[in-house]
Amino acid sequence: MEDPDKKTEVVLLACGSFNPITNMHLRLFELAKDYLHETGKYKVIKGIISPVGDAYKKKGLISADHRVTMAKLATKTSDWVEVDDWESCQSEWLETLKVLRYHHEKLSSPDPTNSLENAIPLTKTGRKRKQEPNRHGPIKKKNQSPNIKSVPQVKLLCGSDILESFGVPNLWKLEDITEIVENYGLVCISRAGNSVQKFIYESDILWRHRNNIHLVEEWITNDISSTKIRRALRRGQSIRYLVPDAVQAYIEKHNLYSPESEDRNAGVVLAPLQKHASDSKN
Repeated sequence: MEDPDKKTEVVLLACGSFNPITNMHLRLFELAKDYLHETGKYKVIKGIISPVGDAYKKKGLISADHRVTMAKLATKTSDWVEVDDWESCQSEWLETLKVLRYHHEKLSSPDPTNSLENAIPLTKTGRKRKQEPNRHGPIKKKNQSPNIKSVPQVKLLCGSDILESFGVPNLWKLEDITEIVENYGLVCISRAGNSVQKFIYESDILWRHRNNIHLVEEWITNDISSTKIRRALRRGQSIRYLVPDAVQAYIEKHNLYSPESEDRNAGVVLAPLQKHASDSKN
């Protein structure tokens, strides 16, 4: 029997441009962690920031190398939020679902240094390996069970704008949305009075899986956005206290945001719109 007091371990995954990362991005993790812990059902063990790759083709999107570096600088003082550059290193744009699958599989893979199952093929071959299940089958089964149960859940952490973007034609595939909310779940940070609940009600897919969508109300409102940060930088205005100090210093050192950088990818169709529109014609 499962321990009714045992809490489900959760890894929060945030995907996005992080162009640049702001204090608000970091706050999302803290808000989500507090909410999940207060339910008494979950234990958040890790937060992952996964910047999108350059192939996303969003207007004003600067190099992934810079965005990943800034994210790492921003999380340097965190003891539980880290940056993963796997998505940003891909040559093609990846659907968010594929990133969720990647991190789930990564967490599900047994540690080769600790796994008995992985160790046996390396040390036992031929006749001896064949005899092993008969001698230690029950023990092996007993040891495997806790490992299977202990695989953390990966949940997509997002703001209400991401959730509502599910309704934008060709931005998301319906089957991807279904798998995300059904198999992983969302932790969505929304402002008090936001219409997210109405959006969920009006979507058959989201309504069907509404119990796997955690809506976290942000009572201490924070209107910082990457778009506003870039606008301030283009106008020579201060962004201090809007981004971590190390991020501000990095931006200034490399002179990252300018009218020229904001025109990058101008007129280029966003990768998901291009891909999904093409798929729908085939």
